[in-house]
Amino acid sequence: MAEITAALIKDLREKTGAGMLDCKKALLESDGDLDNAVDWLRKKGLASAAKKAGRVASQGLVAVVAEGNKGVVVEVNSETDFVAMNESFQSFVGDVAEAAMANDGDMEAIKAHKLGEKTVEETLTDLIAKIGEHMHMRRSTALSVPKGAVVSYVHGAVSAGKGKIGVLVALESDADEAKLKELGKQIAMHVAAASPNALNIADVDVSDLEREKSVLAEQARNSGKPEEIIAKMVEGRLRKYYEEVVLLEQVYVIDPDKKVKDVVAEAAKELGTPVTITGFVRYALGEGIEKKEEDFAAEVAAQLNK
Repeated sequence: MAEITAALIKDLREKTGAGMLDCKKALLESDGDLDNAVDWLRKKGLASAAKKAGRVASQGLVAVVAEGNKGVVVEVNSETDFVAMNESFQSFVGDVAEAAMANDGDMEAIKAHKLGEKTVEETLTDLIAKIGEHMHMRRSTALSVPKGAVVSYVHGAVSAGKGKIGVLVALESDADEAKLKELGKQIAMHVAAASPNALNIADVDVSDLEREKSVLAEQARNSGKPEEIIAKMVEGRLRKYYEEVVLLEQVYVIDPDKKVKDVVAEAAKELGTPVTITGFVRYALGEGIEKKEEDFAAEVAAQLNK
């Protein structure tokens, strides 16, 4: 049996909003597994989270560059938010984004890309020595379309093209590029706000879908419904799930009376030619990186014991 610590209970409460005793019981029933404990709580109707966000821990900047039918988004991390305000760091992040554009987002090629006499990786080493804080280039993604436009958006910008959330949206179409970019910018803003996981229903991760079906079926059984009714209930509730995680099925944040797919269809009709969203990328600074909890008292005690 895994040890159920106060920290584990705290994590589960933050993820689900459930009570402390319920969280402890869920962890006991799940042998300390957080994901299974979340599902246990949801099956009991004690939590309503459809998906859990990554715990943001790392600092730094996300940067985007988009030109014509191509765009890139990169994330460069630092230890403190103070460094993100440093002009040298911001300039370096911009250089990384430009290097990503030149190398289709390939991280190894970005590191080897020349910035004057030194590579990007060597320049980063020099910057670490200058600022005195650990930094690393965490990830990079490129999007392109054979015809149309790739549009970028930055939320929480601290300088041009750099901020806390970076989004790319790829639109394939023969339509006027300026009008495509206008549409793309609105959809990119929606992506930043709504944080979809998949472009369309077919792209939803199979394991995530099966897990959701299992939770929904158990919820329906707890209501005492017969099995033939449960299947219909699950099907109905899955539509709600798709509206939460699938971009094209989401309610459009700019006009809640429409879904994103409706907005794209209306734009295509207005432009007189088909418009297709072929992909999107959303980077939120530090997502998925576990934050190290600092215990100042313990740190001081450790220093005194040395």
